[in-house]
Amino acid sequence: HRRRKVLVVEKEPVFGGTTARSGGWMWIPGNGPELRAGIDDNAEKARIYLQHEAGAHFDAERVDAFLEAGPKAVRFFEENTALQFDLGPFFADYHPDAPGGMDGGRSIVARPFDGRELGPEIRRLRPPLQEITFLGMMIGSGKELLHFFNVMRSPVSAFYVGKLFLKFVRDMAFHGRPMRLMNGNALAGRLAKSAFDQGVPIWTHAPVRSLIRDDSGRVIGARIDRRDGPVEVIARKGVVLAAGGFPQDIARRKALMPHAPSGYEHVTPAPPGNTGDGLRLGESVGATVDTSLPHAAAWVPISRPVRPDGTLGTFPHFVDRSKPGVIAVTRSGRRFVNEANSYHDFCQAMVARNREEAGEGAEPAAWFITDHRAFRKYGLGYAKPAPVPYKALIRNGYLLRGNTLKELAAQFGADGEQLERTVAEFNRHAPRGEDPEFGKGTTSYNRSLGDPENKPNPCLAPIKDGPFYAVRLYVGDLGTFAGLKTNANAQVLDEEGRPLEGLYSVGNDAASIMGGNYPGGGITLGPAITFGYIAARHMAGGND
Repeated sequence: HRRRKVLVVEKEPVFGGTTARSGGWMWIPGNGPELRAGIDDNAEKARIYLQHEAGAHFDAERVDAFLEAGPKAVRFFEENTALQFDLGPFFADYHPDAPGGMDGGRSIVARPFDGRELGPEIRRLRPPLQEITFLGMMIGSGKELLHFFNVMRSPVSAFYVGKLFLKFVRDMAFHGRPMRLMNGNALAGRLAKSAFDQGVPIWTHAPVRSLIRDDSGRVIGARIDRRDGPVEVIARKGVVLAAGGFPQDIARRKALMPHAPSGYEHVTPAPPGNTGDGLRLGESVGATVDTSLPHAAAWVPISRPVRPDGTLGTFPHFVDRSKPGVIAVTRSGRRFVNEANSYHDFCQAMVARNREEAGEGAEPAAWFITDHRAFRKYGLGYAKPAPVPYKALIRNGYLLRGNTLKELAAQFGADGEQLERTVAEFNRHAPRGEDPEFGKGTTSYNRSLGDPENKPNPCLAPIKDGPFYAVRLYVGDLGTFAGLKTNANAQVLDEEGRPLEGLYSVGNDAASIMGGNYPGGGITLGPAITFGYIAARHMAGGND
């Protein structure tokens, strides 16, 4: 095929969107790195798993398109672009014991990337989410994260972390930002490098104001506001909406998130520009938003550290939930979930328990509880492990501390006596690696984020010696699920289910194929990459 002319437009001053802030994982069953590692997986097994996960909301046509094209998309990027992948074999599906579930292999991540390869364009790449860095330094998942946890106990880890930190200091001195890009920042950086290498421009400060249609109703372009004035761009092959969903759209949050009756009770780490523009553009030409899924977004517990300028940050809790010596309670002082289950499952349980205890309109609230030993070994949320100081986080109210569990409970209005009973019951079983109430540490996904050196269960240890610590949790998201209705070619559909010619949607602007559930790490970016590939092939008239 001859090369097509492509243009990317972005309304914010930086490119990369939520992807650049994310963990960067892509869930794509049967991907090349997985098969080359000898992991036994196939589309039929993945289809069984997705059918189990989505239940009544299983979209067979689009799921089959995803499973068929996903490995081809990975191969295309590996062979033709700067995007290269690493396997996360330790990264299990979130329900690995379900039919078709896997203990690892389906989640891949972009290989770390040297930001200097972007040249001066590195200045336009959205930086990572500040709260999940260490002083601005990006930290990879898996073995690299273990080195950071073990920095005070292992000379090998101390040397590894020290070397990375020296490179980080050098980059900050010479470039003003880290150049060792990891996770989602590496994914966005590698995709941008691929675009620039092919002569594809990325316009920033360039919001799309409206779509252009011809007399037949086909979408043939868009009106874009640039800093030097408005411009009309005509697209011969098609327009793709990929504006990141609606996590910052207060009105749609109010309408679709029951835990946020005013729209403001929900917290999101998404960039401020993710305000649902793609959905509104689609609706303006006859598209419909699928609001039928049981969950409008991928939920994640969020805590709110105070930034240096006094504003509240957002810290998504991915790892600490699984650590031994950490539990979660509501104001009743009772646990409500297997803390090491997926963040999506965690938040569902959090909302349900708050509704049960405080009524339908209650704002969901929960707290992580830990003791001094576990706190200094693993940290808690934004509070880092030893030797990083933490007293400032107590002074600004992010981190609560009490010499006794009752004293701690009083700080957030919880039932202190019940909290003591909860911890005593938890401690009765934890030394044996057992959690009869919720089964923490019983799945491969649970254990993959625990402490492998903690025996017999990497996710369980008693909460014993004070002082004790707590962090307040809110319901947040890692991307929205409700989106434009599309078909297996990523074409946007009208109210009758017919394709709107010339209009495509991918990523979080398109309704999720996961049925409102969260099957594994990377179930937003995996389909985004795949359906982007599908949309491009369809526009170009290709089949492979």
